[in-house]
Amino acid sequence: MIRGKKIVVVMPAYNAEKTLEQTLAEVPRDIVDEIILTDDCSRDGTVAKARELGISEILVHPTNKGYGGNQKTCYKRALELGADIVVMLHPDYQYTPLLIESMAYIIANGVYPAVFGSRILGGGALKGGMPLVKYISNRFLTFTQNILLGQKLSEYHTGYRAFSAEVLRKVDFETCSDDFIFDNEMAAMIFWEGFKIGEVTCPTKYFEGASSINLARSAVYGLGVLRVSLTYRLCKWHLMRSKLFPAR
Repeated sequence: MIRGKKIVVVMPAYNAEKTLEQTLAEVPRDIVDEIILTDDCSRDGTVAKARELGISEILVHPTNKGYGGNQKTCYKRALELGADIVVMLHPDYQYTPLLIESMAYIIANGVYPAVFGSRILGGGALKGGMPLVKYISNRFLTFTQNILLGQKLSEYHTGYRAFSAEVLRKVDFETCSDDFIFDNEMAAMIFWEGFKIGEVTCPTKYFEGASSINLARSAVYGLGVLRVSLTYRLCKWHLMRSKLFPAR
């Protein structure tokens, strides 16, 4: 706990057997009250490894629900367990768990209700091995999103995120996609509901075991990002209606 607030780390897992132990080793157990791992029908021994490592809260999808669908299960369970702060950490060790404490303290102290770990701040993306084409795409999409959403984030595409329970209860994340665009839809919905998002500098690691999407899916993702941002702007101008951005 931090200042009496329950901290729950959620891990949306898919084929994370090889990196799970290394990830868990860096989780600050002195402040983290619960760890939830949701396995999205992995084809390896992720679930057996999680049990071996002593994760008490393991949820298993009998069929693959997708990256967004996996997160939905994580967040619903975290709220059921009484979480005050929820940190979403990928178990592929691409993001260091050592920042959990910093991100949680920002929320616990009431500075921001949501915090993203940014690979762009401090130049961590390229140093960590992010492919140049992904970096350029990230910068272009983030620039466009900031204009359409009226914000100033350094990046929207990080998978390292922390939320207050208030944010998760207010934002209807069940309406978001079950695919990779979930993260961007949720970020836009957070802004739509009037919340602010803080950022911390986060080093990242690109290696063979780290999760990534192929070029074709990246293209679909990029188009989806632009669609979400444009829909947000049109809803702001009352020129469009969307279930993601309901009229107040």
